[in-house]
Amino acid sequence: MDFIEAKTLLRKVKFEKKKWFGIDYIMNLYKGCNHGCIYCDSRSKRYFIQDFDKVRGKFGVEAILSKELRRYKRGIIDIGAMSDTYNPLEKRYCLTRNALEIIRDYDFGVSITTKSNLIERDADILEAIGKRYAVNIKFSITSADDKMASVIEPNVVPTSERLKAMKRLSEKGIFVGVLITPILPFLTDDINNIKSIVQLAHEYGAKFVYTKYGMTMSDGQREYYLKKLDDNFKGISRKYQYFYGKQYSCLSRNYNVLQEAFVDECNKYGLLYKMDDIIGSNKICSLYEQLSLFDV
Repeated sequence: MDFIEAKTLLRKVKFEKKKWFGIDYIMNLYKGCNHGCIYCDSRSKRYFIQDFDKVRGKFGVEAILSKELRRYKRGIIDIGAMSDTYNPLEKRYCLTRNALEIIRDYDFGVSITTKSNLIERDADILEAIGKRYAVNIKFSITSADDKMASVIEPNVVPTSERLKAMKRLSEKGIFVGVLITPILPFLTDDINNIKSIVQLAHEYGAKFVYTKYGMTMSDGQREYYLKKLDDNFKGISRKYQYFYGKQYSCLSRNYNVLQEAFVDECNKYGLLYKMDDIIGSNKICSLYEQLSLFDV
């Protein structure tokens, strides 16, 4: 794996932290991703990532992160927004594990989205962080069917393996849930898929499920996605071009039906699905608010 120089790692979020799992900072330890997901927004030209499928690590992670955490106000760090931090190379290079150890030592919290079961390796550190501050782990699942997942996400472990990993983390008391994002129009936006994912989330220990009922398509990402649709799903790309054209936000045409089914299923199984409720139920968030009062 090639390494690239990094002057900084943490970027403070510009949006209200309650809009996305209570996070305060975003950090990417890798650039590029080899999961091969056909829909990935990070392929967009606006991110200026050359050769996106090649993963490069950031050099000097431990020193940079330690320096920044000494200076920054305590908060929750979202890891891997642009690149799954548990890509296969992480098993060898341990950039994520090393960063988590530093986050633990400085009493910061962490939020991670992943499609990998490699996260189980770091359960010990995640448990330790959760005892001191906040942890929320989001498993990204687009299809309940392993066969469909293998086509739209060709280089990651099957949905069934992600669910097993989530179950094992849940059993250790780690706050875990499922992101049904994106929902792909004409592919995964059917009621049975959504209901199945919610049911599986419940069976495998999730505390929450969150979705946005659609996907994004921007320059660079759109062309790649439509080509992959042509390669694997005959006629579907024409539907996208007809109904969405150059739109960035592509809401499922089944939005209303999906939303009703999703909410009903979450209520049926007692799963959180509203962002405010998810943040509020993460046990350390109450501690976070108390600390904030003293910080004023």
